[in-house]
Amino acid sequence: MSCTNSPEAVKKLLENMQSDLRALSLECKKKFPPVKEAAESGIIKVKTIAARSTEILTALKENSSEVVQPFLMGCGTKEPKITQLCLAAIQRLMSHEVVSETAAGNIINMLWQLMENSLEELKLLQTVLVLLTTNTVVHDEALSKAIVLCFRLHFTKDNITNNTAAATVRQVVTVVFERMVAEDERHKDVVEQPVLVQGNSNRRSVSTLKPCAKDAYMLFQDLCQLVNADAPYWLVGMTEMTRTFGLELLESVLNDFPQVFLQHQEFSFLLKERVCPLVIKLFSPNIKFRQGSCTSSSPAPVEKPYFPICMRLLRVVSVLIKQFYSLLVTECEIFLSLLVKFLDADKPQWLRAVAVESIHRLCVQPQLLRSFCQSYDMKQHSTKVFRDIVNALGSFIQSLFLVPTTGIPSTTTNQAGNNNSGGPTSAPANSGMLGLGGGVTVLPAFEYRGTWIPILTITVQGSAKATYLEMLDKVEPPTIPEGYAMSVAFHCLLDLVRGITTMIEGELGQVETESQTTTETASSPAQSSEQQDFQSVSDQTDKETVSRAVWEEMVNACWCGLLAALSLLLDASTDEAATENILKAELTMAALCGRLGLVTSRDAFITAICKGSLPPHYALTVLNTTTAATFSSKSYSIQGQNVQMISPSSESHQQVVAVGQPLAVQPQGTVMLTSKNIQCMRTLLNLAHCHGAVLGTSWQLVLATLQHLVWILGLKPGSGGALKPGRAVEGPSTVLTTAVMTDLPVISNILSRLFESSQYLDDVSLHHLINALCSLSLEAMDMAYGNNKEPSLFAVAKLLETGLVNMHRIEILWRPLTGHLLEVCQHPNSRMREWGAEALTSLIKAGLTFNHDPPLSQNQRLQLLLLNPLKELSNIIHPDIRLKQLECVLQILQSQGDSLGPGWPLVLGVMGAIRNDQGESLIRTAFQCLQLVVTDFLPTMPCTCLQIVVDVAGSFGLHNQELNISLTSIGLLWNISDYFFQRGETIEKELNREEAAQQKQAEEKGVVLNRPFHPAPPFDCLWLCLYAKLGELCVDPRPAVRKSAGQTLFSTIGAHGTLLQHSTWHTVIWKVLFHLLDRVREASTTADKEKIESGGGNILIHHSRDTAEKQWAETWVLTLAGVARIFNTRRYLLQPLGDFPKAWDVLLDHIQSAALSKNNEVSLAALKSFQEILQIVSPMRDSDKPETPPAVNVPVPVLIGPMSTPGLSRPFIRTDSIGERLARYPGSEPSIITDEIEDLNLWWAAWNTWYRIGSESTKPPLTCDKLTFIPSQPFLTALIQIFPALYQHIKTGFSMDDLQKLGIILHSAVSVPISSDASPFILPSYTEAVLTSLQEAVLTALDVLQKAICIGPENMQIMYPAIFDQLLAFVEFSCKPPQYGQLETKHIANAKYNQAEWVALNYVPFAERSLEVVVDLYQKTACHKAVVNEKVLQNVIKTLRIPLSLKYACPSETTWKLAVSSLLKVLSIGLPVARQHASSGKFDSMWPELASTFEDFLFTKSIPPDNLSIQEFQRNESIDVEVVQLISTEILPYANFIPKDFVGQIMTMLNKGSIHSQSSSFTEAEIDIRMREEFSKMCFETLLQFSFSNKVTTPQEGYISRMALSVLLKRSQDVLHRYIEDERLSGKCPLPRQQVTEIIFVLKAVSTLIDSLKKTQPENVDGNTWAQVIALYPTLVECITCSSPEICSALKEALVPFKDFMHPPASKVQNGES
Repeated sequence: MSCTNSPEAVKKLLENMQSDLRALSLECKKKFPPVKEAAESGIIKVKTIAARSTEILTALKENSSEVVQPFLMGCGTKEPKITQLCLAAIQRLMSHEVVSETAAGNIINMLWQLMENSLEELKLLQTVLVLLTTNTVVHDEALSKAIVLCFRLHFTKDNITNNTAAATVRQVVTVVFERMVAEDERHKDVVEQPVLVQGNSNRRSVSTLKPCAKDAYMLFQDLCQLVNADAPYWLVGMTEMTRTFGLELLESVLNDFPQVFLQHQEFSFLLKERVCPLVIKLFSPNIKFRQGSCTSSSPAPVEKPYFPICMRLLRVVSVLIKQFYSLLVTECEIFLSLLVKFLDADKPQWLRAVAVESIHRLCVQPQLLRSFCQSYDMKQHSTKVFRDIVNALGSFIQSLFLVPTTGIPSTTTNQAGNNNSGGPTSAPANSGMLGLGGGVTVLPAFEYRGTWIPILTITVQGSAKATYLEMLDKVEPPTIPEGYAMSVAFHCLLDLVRGITTMIEGELGQVETESQTTTETASSPAQSSEQQDFQSVSDQTDKETVSRAVWEEMVNACWCGLLAALSLLLDASTDEAATENILKAELTMAALCGRLGLVTSRDAFITAICKGSLPPHYALTVLNTTTAATFSSKSYSIQGQNVQMISPSSESHQQVVAVGQPLAVQPQGTVMLTSKNIQCMRTLLNLAHCHGAVLGTSWQLVLATLQHLVWILGLKPGSGGALKPGRAVEGPSTVLTTAVMTDLPVISNILSRLFESSQYLDDVSLHHLINALCSLSLEAMDMAYGNNKEPSLFAVAKLLETGLVNMHRIEILWRPLTGHLLEVCQHPNSRMREWGAEALTSLIKAGLTFNHDPPLSQNQRLQLLLLNPLKELSNIIHPDIRLKQLECVLQILQSQGDSLGPGWPLVLGVMGAIRNDQGESLIRTAFQCLQLVVTDFLPTMPCTCLQIVVDVAGSFGLHNQELNISLTSIGLLWNISDYFFQRGETIEKELNREEAAQQKQAEEKGVVLNRPFHPAPPFDCLWLCLYAKLGELCVDPRPAVRKSAGQTLFSTIGAHGTLLQHSTWHTVIWKVLFHLLDRVREASTTADKEKIESGGGNILIHHSRDTAEKQWAETWVLTLAGVARIFNTRRYLLQPLGDFPKAWDVLLDHIQSAALSKNNEVSLAALKSFQEILQIVSPMRDSDKPETPPAVNVPVPVLIGPMSTPGLSRPFIRTDSIGERLARYPGSEPSIITDEIEDLNLWWAAWNTWYRIGSESTKPPLTCDKLTFIPSQPFLTALIQIFPALYQHIKTGFSMDDLQKLGIILHSAVSVPISSDASPFILPSYTEAVLTSLQEAVLTALDVLQKAICIGPENMQIMYPAIFDQLLAFVEFSCKPPQYGQLETKHIANAKYNQAEWVALNYVPFAERSLEVVVDLYQKTACHKAVVNEKVLQNVIKTLRIPLSLKYACPSETTWKLAVSSLLKVLSIGLPVARQHASSGKFDSMWPELASTFEDFLFTKSIPPDNLSIQEFQRNESIDVEVVQLISTEILPYANFIPKDFVGQIMTMLNKGSIHSQSSSFTEAEIDIRMREEFSKMCFETLLQFSFSNKVTTPQEGYISRMALSVLLKRSQDVLHRYIEDERLSGKCPLPRQQVTEIIFVLKAVSTLIDSLKKTQPENVDGNTWAQVIALYPTLVECITCSSPEICSALKEALVPFKDFMHPPASKVQNGES
């Protein structure tokens, strides 16, 4: 129409009008002339207007009455053709809006006439419509007339007309209201005083309204009247009306023009006063009606509900509630209550269906629901409408399931629409199932206890598209398909939930963002809702409080009903999509409750989902207890309505997808999971994942359920805590279908993501999650007690995952997390604790590697917090846990070792906490860690931790599980000490700094700083700890460890001791070294003597180490030697210490106890140490040579290599004087410091020790048996070898007493026998005359003494005799070896090598050497006063007499020969001295001794051995001759100085020698040789020489010799005479051998005598002697007759000399006295 006023359109209109008029005039030409005329004048009129006017249309409108008149007249003709033409023309005019109000009135009147005549009804309607829609000129009565006209046409006989009329009415009504809206729009800027309309009684005049509004008002008022079956006020002329049509019209007005009613009070008034009462009145049949109640039972017949009206009423109500709720609060309450009632089970099925549809319409309008809640539920004394709606839906759904199918026969279709169980659908319950498909549902449906209800697709989500509310054409109630009501109700619930949650969450989000912006200061946005109190904007706060109250009320009102219904539906659902929707609803509700903090409802929804996830009747306490609390009796009353919580049906028609074991203490067979369970599980995961922040305490429920599901599905935790499908082996009864197998990785992934998303939770929620996991884990732990079944590791694995993803804020959850995991680690079930440990160690490692802000290096508290659980693990006894712990430490070291810092004590503590009984692998792993620390990390750790490292390394040394570890740990201690040495300065500085800080703290707190070895500086304390540790290891039960530790200890003190402060040496000596010596001594003395068979495994033990005692001996040796070496090499440091003498005494005491121990090895080593400290073996001091260990043979560990000379290459030097001096003399020890021990007391202490050792060790045992301990030769030798050096220092004070003591020791030492098994080594063979080293040492000792005496002062020389005594005692050993107590000794030849027998030594060489010494010494000292006074010579002779008298009986023939030669030497020196001192009488007692000695020797009682050769015999004889010669040269010439008795004795002896010096043992063949002729000769000659000596001074001497001669001659005479007699008597018999020998000897003596006499000066020979000699001749001649050839030859020799007497007779001369 926009172009109706364009010139072309106007032109066209004019043409059309003229042609219309022409046509009219033609039609009416014959029958209706007036009309023709009117038409023609009309043409002229139009032309005139067209010609004259500029505004043609306006002019037309002004003249429209005239222009229209011909057409009206034409209609009046009632000729169809004409009428149609006219109506068309009129419509054209209308459409160009050229009809005035008057013309319009005329047109309407004309139309009314046509209508009354029932002409052209459709055209009429069309015309009315065009008239009313094209312009607004029709008002008031005209309008009402037009409307009535349409209504009248609606009720004709013709259907088409009726319908067209109905449509026209609807359009006209709309037009009326549209006009009003347009009018309001035009006047909206004009502000007018509103007049309060008080209940306007005169409904006709609504004076305040504008024209269009008045029309609308009148129309609406009359519609109400009509529906109410009252007469209309304005629509005059109405003949009939239907309620249904009226209601439809009302509904469309209310629906299309709500603003009219809301803006105008008059209209609002109509709503309240007219519409609502009307609706309520019309509803009454529905309310009163009870389905199935018999008509007869009630007195008055009850009007039946009528579907069309009822349905339209509900539509009206829907509109009212939707559009005018705010106006009609009270009325709506009534409507809503009615709606709820219509859902009752006793209402007709169709009524219930439309009621549900109506409710659905409400459910998709959350704001409306919110208003209900605010207006009713939140007001006191008001119906809880919102709650009732929800509950009614719930009850409705339940009632559908509970319909007793048998109750109503399917034939009762006559009851209006009561075909809820109509025909075919009352088939068996599984009618919708296919038998073949293995239980696959074809139709989506709900099924519950045999009731099967299909789910129909009825609407798009969120829109309430009703089916039956739209059936406006139906008069009879329709047949409702089965499942329709259920489906709508189901959608109601879903839309309700969706609406509410979307709305509330939207508002919540808005509030939170607003509050965030207003409270920038709030600590965390997530908590803003809790922080309302702090908000500055009070009005906003109030608003929020109000909103929150509404939200909470809404949720509280609806959750019970929703949950009951949804749970039931969830249980009944057989369709995946439906299930999904139900679960989604439950999930969103749970989340909403959570956000609003409504714990009970939140937990209830979560419980429902949880229950849905688990198999039916699954015993899970968490769920049962929670639900019990929520629904105490499984039903709860909601304002009189009892909503039953229907227990889940067990016979589910779901597809089983998994069969598994329930997680329970007692296995209860298997349980089945259906696909619905899995679906619920995924929802649960979704809930936890998306809404974790609001779950709070219900994490417990969620996680418990998930744990059970995971268990049933057989998911097992893998690395990092993620759950992976386990292998079928692990759960033998777990059966999974392929469907679920493909799902599992997804589920497992979601599970992991769920815990990953915990990083987005706020702290409080995170704590809830952790607490829930912990309590879940505690349950799992309880279940795993007492059986070794596979435990549920779900909670532990998830704790790990949660910890890992929340590393950035680990502090807030670390303590509960690790505290719980530590408990898990103590669990008896191995798998459980293994996972506990896995989780804990993974967390610790992750925590340390995580990039924290600030970094760990600057956040020491956090680092210690992270490491602390690692330390706590040490309190757990299970070895598998400890292994995990140590592996963790190892990994931490490998990855974080450089940055541990303050965490070192913890880490080291873990290694150190491994106890001995914890198994080899643990110790090995811990030790690996330690090795790593020592090799790589010493420089990176704080110096204060070094002491811990030392302690830990030491503790590994003490572990006895694995020897190699102990030994290696000692090596580590060495490496540590080396590190201390190299980094000494830095370590010292840092320690001193630390010490100062601690000291300050201690002072502030007023406590005393306590650390080991306190007074020493911290760096020295470090060393002392190291030494103390090594010291402990030195007394380990295992010999190898002791050895290694000992070597290391002494090496490190030796190599690094120079770093110590001087004062610290005091501690080293007393607390370390002496303490160690004490312990070693104690252990050694108490060690077991049992034989150890083998050294573990197949190692054979050497016999020298086959008892514990022998093994300890080695340790003792090593320790003592080490201490001694330190005393020796560090003497310059030790001597200045105050208590050096005391230390010296203690050391000597140790040496003494070691030396006296009953172990050769120890005792010998003790002496070597003794030698070392006395510096008998002094260490090399050359700077160019490495300092080799002193002579004590202790192996130095290979680790060291050559030790640097003290004073060389030290990294830093103490600033004490000694250090400085050392620095100045790098080459050798400074000359100022002497190595000698200046203090005499020290030397005397040493002497006393030496004496005690000597006297104790050589004291003969009291009893003798095989086990008697006898000191070894090397020991004794070493002991004696110490003396000379010792003596050098004490000689000034060495007294006779001391010499006495020494003598006893020497004597005893030499007397000690050796054991038979050692003899081959000490005595190469008995025949070789060798001195043992011991004997040499003894002689050396005496030699040293005598040399000292020799050069010493006079007063020392009194010691000579004592030395002689000592030596002479030794000389005696040659003949009688010393006895050692009661010990039986055997001669070496008889000893068996391998028996424990004692062998006497061969003392001969020793005695002989002693004798030589005596002779030498005597030669030097014969004239000393002491030697003279003490009768040394006599003692010597007395001693020599023993071997001399034994002669051949001596053990060795050399002895007596040496004795003779010694005697000769001694006498040659001693006799002159004796003569010199003759007068003093000092030698008086010597002479008889000497005489006896000669006598015993020359006429020995011993018989020469049979095997003595002639040459030997002759040599021996020559010795005798020498003795006689000595007598003749040294004694007899000085007879006047010699006592007479002695000379007499000598003479007698010579006499005897000259006659009877034969041996009786020879054979006759040798007899001539064996007669000792030379000797006899010598005796004779001496006798003679002496007898006829000129030097005879006294007569008695001469007399003695003459006496001797005559005696001799007389004896010869007698012998010869007796022989002759015997010879004669014997005849042919030979004489006895003795006699023959004797006679031969006599004959030889005679010949000797004559020779002697001849040699003597004639003047010395007495005449009588000659006479006696010659007198023998005749006797000799008589012997010639003898028969023995020997005698004959002897006789010859005897007779020959007589030729000298055969002188021719000379003149008589007086010759002497003859």
